[in-house]
Amino acid sequence: MNHNSTFPIKQNELDMLRDEASGYLKSVQWEQSNRAKNKDKDAKDDSILLYLSRANNGSNVEITAVSKTILGLKKRLLPDSIAIPVYLNQTLYAVQEGLTLGIWIKDSYYDASGLSSLNDRKSALDVSGKREFESKLQTATAFQLFAISYKVLHDLKPHASDDLSVMKQKFAGIPEVSFVSPLKGIACALFYFDKYLGHPDIVKSDKDVIDFTVVYFEALIDEIQLRKSSLEYTETIVDRTYKLENSDFAVSGWSNIFQGTAKSVEFNKIKFEQIVGNKDAKHFARRLTERMLSYDFEAKKNPFQELGGFMPVFMGYGIPGTGKSMLIAAIATRLKEHCDTLDIPFLFHPMPDTLISTFQGGSAEKMVEWMKPMQDPTKIIFAPIDDAENNLQERTAQGVSAGVKEVIGVFLRYTEGAYAVNYGNSSIGLFTNLPEMLDKAVISRVQGRFKIDGARTEHDFLDQDYIWWKKFEKTIPDFVNMQNPENYQFLKDQGLAKNMGDILNSVEKPSEERVLEAYEKAEKQHKTSEHLFFASLYKEIQKIFPFFSSRDIRNIQSAISLRLTDFDLEQDWFENPEIYFKKNYETKFNMLQELMKSNMKGLNFSEIRRQEVVRYLDNVATIADTDFKRKVDTRVNQLNIDLEARKKFENGI
Repeated sequence: MNHNSTFPIKQNELDMLRDEASGYLKSVQWEQSNRAKNKDKDAKDDSILLYLSRANNGSNVEITAVSKTILGLKKRLLPDSIAIPVYLNQTLYAVQEGLTLGIWIKDSYYDASGLSSLNDRKSALDVSGKREFESKLQTATAFQLFAISYKVLHDLKPHASDDLSVMKQKFAGIPEVSFVSPLKGIACALFYFDKYLGHPDIVKSDKDVIDFTVVYFEALIDEIQLRKSSLEYTETIVDRTYKLENSDFAVSGWSNIFQGTAKSVEFNKIKFEQIVGNKDAKHFARRLTERMLSYDFEAKKNPFQELGGFMPVFMGYGIPGTGKSMLIAAIATRLKEHCDTLDIPFLFHPMPDTLISTFQGGSAEKMVEWMKPMQDPTKIIFAPIDDAENNLQERTAQGVSAGVKEVIGVFLRYTEGAYAVNYGNSSIGLFTNLPEMLDKAVISRVQGRFKIDGARTEHDFLDQDYIWWKKFEKTIPDFVNMQNPENYQFLKDQGLAKNMGDILNSVEKPSEERVLEAYEKAEKQHKTSEHLFFASLYKEIQKIFPFFSSRDIRNIQSAISLRLTDFDLEQDWFENPEIYFKKNYETKFNMLQELMKSNMKGLNFSEIRRQEVVRYLDNVATIADTDFKRKVDTRVNQLNIDLEARKKFENGI
C-alpha cells in the first residue's frame, strides 16, 4: 500500500462516539494488579507511588470518576468561583476528545485488521484463531491508547508551561499500563491519571492540571513506544495516516511528530566551557548562534546572508565519544538563552529517530513534515541531525533502503532548488562519526564544516578529569588528595577562540599525501599568492577525485566568506539589545559592514584563501579515503574468511 493511504476522521462519526467517551470520564472500574500494589512497599509514607498503590483502600475493584475529581479540584483551588476554571475545563474537554478519537481509531483498526470478524466468531475460534484474536486485541488497545494520548497532547501542549521539569520531578511514573483489552486499557490509564490528580502535591494551581496532563500522557506514549516492538499485526497501523477533518491533527502510525505545529524539544542545558577540547567546533557554534540571532523578523532576512557569512547547512564530524551530543545541546542552550533575553521565539527541532518508514512513501512524508517548520519565518530554528549517516547514507551503497533514498530526495529538494526557502533564521546541522558514509549530494550541500575531535592536549585531559572529580570536592572537601598542576589554571584553555586564525595558524600544507602532491605540483608553477595557483590546484585535484566539482569551489568560497565575517559582535550589543538586535535591517547591515571592514584590515586574503583551500581539500580526501579503506578492509576480511573456509573444507573438518 503506498503513502497515499490517508483516511479522513469525520467529525460526524466522532459525534456518535462522544457519549461513550464521557461515560468513561464519569465512571470506569479498575482492579490494581498485585505488582502495582506492591510497587513501592519500602518507600517512605509520603511517597506518591505508595499513595497510588494504596489507592483503593484495601478493596480490589474501585470505580474512578475523572470528571468528579476535576470538579473536586475546582472546589479546592477556587472555592468561590461558580464557573469551572478555564484550564480545568480545557483539560476535561481535551481528555474527552482524546478518548473519542481513540475509540474511533480502535474501531478502525478492528475493521482493517480483521479483528471485527474474529470478534463475531469468538466462541467458535480454534487455538490459533484465539491466539490471533488475543494478539490483535492487544495491538488495538495499544494503538487506541497511543491515539488518545497523542490527541490530548496535540490539544494541550500549546497551553502548557514551556518548562515542565518541576512537574516531571513530582511525577513518579505510571505503575502499570494494560493492553489486555480496549476497555481495560482505558480504565487502567484513567485510574492512575485520576489518582495523581487527587494527590495534594501534584496540583497546586489550575495551570498545574494542564501541565500534569501533558506529563502524564507523554509518559503513557513513552510506555507504549517501549512495548510496541512486542505487538503483532501492526501492518494496518503503519501503512496509513488518519487525518482529522478541518484540523491539522493526524495520526500516522506510531510517529510522534506534531503535524503543523513543531514544538521545541527539551534538551539538557550545557555551557561551551563544559566541553573539553573541540576548539574548532566551539568557535563555529558560537559564530553560528551570533549569526542566527542577527535575523530580522520585519524584513524576513539576515544581514549575514548578504555579507556571505550564513550557513543554512553545516556539518560536524569526528570519532565517537568526542562530544557531538554535548555540542548540539550547547548550541541549543546558547540560542535559547539569547532568544529568551531578546524575547524571540526559538524552536529546537532535532530530526526524530523514527523517520525511516518501512512502507513506500512513508519516509518522504515524514521528512517533509520535519522539513516544513524550517520555512517558518517567525522563529529562530536549530535543526540538528545526530548520527546523520543513519538517515542520509550514500544512496548507491548496497542494501540502502528505499526510505533512506526518499529522505535524501526531500532533503536535497528543500535545501536547494524550487522548494528551498531560507530566510536566514534556520540552520540544519549534520553530526556524524562517519562522514564518508553520507551521500555525496548531501555533503555537497554543506556550507560550513568542522571537526569534533574532543580532548587533544595535556591541558584538555587535565580539564576533562577536573570536571569529573570536582564533584567530589563539593561533597567531601578533602577527599581528592592530589596535587594540582603548577602552571595551569583549570579550564583556562576551554574558553572560546578569538577567531579562526587562532585555530588555523598551524595549517601550512595539506596533510593528506595525494592532496600534498597536487599542492606541490601547483606550487612549482605558481606562487600561492597568484590566482592561477588555485586554478591549477583544482585541476590537479579533479584528476585524483573525479567527483570534485564547481559546487566544491562554491563551498570553498563560502568558507572563505565565513572567515571574512569571522568577527565578534560587540559585547554591549548583547547586554543592550536596543543598540543592535532591535534595530531595523538596514541599520544592522551597516553596523555589520563597519565591523567587517575593520576586521578585514588585519587579514591577509591570499593566506586565508590558502588555509581554507587546504582545510577543505584535506577534508574531501579524508572522506573519500576512509570510504575506500572501509571497502578494501571488508573485501580483505571476506577473502580471509573464504580462505579459511576452503582450508577446513579441504581438510574435511
